[in-house]
Amino acid sequence: MFSFATPNVYQSSKCFATYGVMSHLEPGQLPTKGKPWSALLAHDFVHKVDLIFPEELLQVVRDKITGDPSRAVPVFHKVIMRLAQVLEGDFFAEYIKIGNIMMLSEGRIDSDNVFFLKEGVLTLYMDKETYERAGLVGKPHGVKGNRGSKPRWIVQFDLRSPTMLHGKKGFDRLVYACKNVLNTPLTWLFHNLSKTHSPGPISQHYPTTYTSSPSISEGLAMKVPPLKPPPAIISSQNRLDLEEFATDIYEWLSLVRLGSPRVDVNDKVDPYLSCYAVPGEMEDGRKEKLCRISWEGFISPNWTQQTLVDVILALPSKTWFSMSVTSFSRGIAGDSADFTILRPPSSPGEYFLWDVKKHE
Repeated sequence: MFSFATPNVYQSSKCFATYGVMSHLEPGQLPTKGKPWSALLAHDFVHKVDLIFPEELLQVVRDKITGDPSRAVPVFHKVIMRLAQVLEGDFFAEYIKIGNIMMLSEGRIDSDNVFFLKEGVLTLYMDKETYERAGLVGKPHGVKGNRGSKPRWIVQFDLRSPTMLHGKKGFDRLVYACKNVLNTPLTWLFHNLSKTHSPGPISQHYPTTYTSSPSISEGLAMKVPPLKPPPAIISSQNRLDLEEFATDIYEWLSLVRLGSPRVDVNDKVDPYLSCYAVPGEMEDGRKEKLCRISWEGFISPNWTQQTLVDVILALPSKTWFSMSVTSFSRGIAGDSADFTILRPPSSPGEYFLWDVKKHE
């Protein structure tokens, strides 16, 4: 029998690159099916969103995206609660049975007892000892043969089900486990997806409130590679050439997001220290001033979906932009899922999509 290698930061994550044509967008109608929308909505708990575009479009973005009073800025809370308190009183009735929230507890899925709540579904990741003491019905977590010497278990409850009420056998068993086994106070991130601005039951637990205000970096003088794939690559459907082009552009976009000096127009690093060169710098590369806007916090995928739609509709169709979405790492450090979309210049409706999957 062969064993699987334990996931670590030295393993390469899986990246799926797609080049396609986007369907027509209608204001007020959010698309959900097909790429890139299905890939974007698959990122459940978003930690950071980056938007990159030419600086001459900054005023348009300020008027229609960051400065539009009708667009809600993500607000989230950090609160210390026991799991049982999520299932009690007004918190359970208003936020779960009636409203819509998402919550994520502290910890790592591969080593700690971690809980999260989304769309009314409570998901519990537990070690074997805790799982057996809790007396709940679940299933082993991970690929068979890849569970190691410390197997972990996953249990899920649809709290919006009519059977999830006090007095029902299954729900009472969950409440008993939360009060007697899963009773450690945890730090949670809390985001209310319902359109209400009242403090609500969360105020009883003295939360700390945060606002994901946009951070704007302008006047970034960068070396910009050709962002539109050569027609010969698209017409011939040469997989290797398209893969090389997609890899080069994704690397450049990642360096811009990081604020790396390697893509700065004035960068003169010793080649002994870094051999990176902007793709096409000697042939078709150009110098351009860019702007980067970042939102960071505990952000819902619905907000990122609305933001992408608004950006597409706000910017001129022949201009390029890139938007990246990074989810929370719930396993090994630095292992986050990532979504990056690029609309090439002079290519209305076309897009490049990089969908990076984290280790399972």
